[in-house]
Amino acid sequence: QPLTRMVDSGLEEGMVEWVTGHVLRHHLGMDAHIKNPDKVWEHKVPPLARNRRVGILGMGALGAACAKALVSLNFQVLGWSRTPKTCAGVICNHGDGGLTDTLKQSDILVLLLPSTAETSNIINDSALAQMPKGAILINPGRGTLVDDEALLNSLSKCHLAHATLDVFRVEPLPSDHAFWNHPKVTITPHIASETRASTASQIIAENIRRSENGEDLLFLVDRSLGY
Repeated sequence: QPLTRMVDSGLEEGMVEWVTGHVLRHHLGMDAHIKNPDKVWEHKVPPLARNRRVGILGMGALGAACAKALVSLNFQVLGWSRTPKTCAGVICNHGDGGLTDTLKQSDILVLLLPSTAETSNIINDSALAQMPKGAILINPGRGTLVDDEALLNSLSKCHLAHATLDVFRVEPLPSDHAFWNHPKVTITPHIASETRASTASQIIAENIRRSENGEDLLFLVDRSLGY
């Protein structure tokens, strides 16, 4: 039986809003102003977006949409995918060498890869060590992409500055998990992109119509790739 992915405008818009919101939050250093218990007046000005490099691992529908939004805000955007892709205004890398290049240049790294055997723990000790000191990790993709212990180790060594995580290996995240109380980790409860009935139903209805009429289905899954 054919299997299709849920790709709809609501999912895309929700992910773009969440990703751009958190990229801007870290780019502008907003946490330091929101959480300032000592009332420190520190005149620290962030660089302009054109001088900040944002990497996106995963250039599918959601990754490409986020990349385009960040380009429109003047960020330097690097995208990485398993196979070659193009996206206007984005430096697109692929393969093992391209992954290394993307990691090394990303001040902020966004994970939007699918969960497959190949992507499991793609963010491990080696990958984190390749990122610039003081970099930010943002994961609204899949919990399996990140080696939790490697991430905690990088944060404790002050190599990575912060991680904002929306997805986890076990959800809800267990109350005793180290991420909950870590001062350099922000947790959101898998809300980066919600399936909204108003838009998802249109795609479902269209694929039902296509199936009943013997037409090609939209967004077919390649079972050999897992997505």
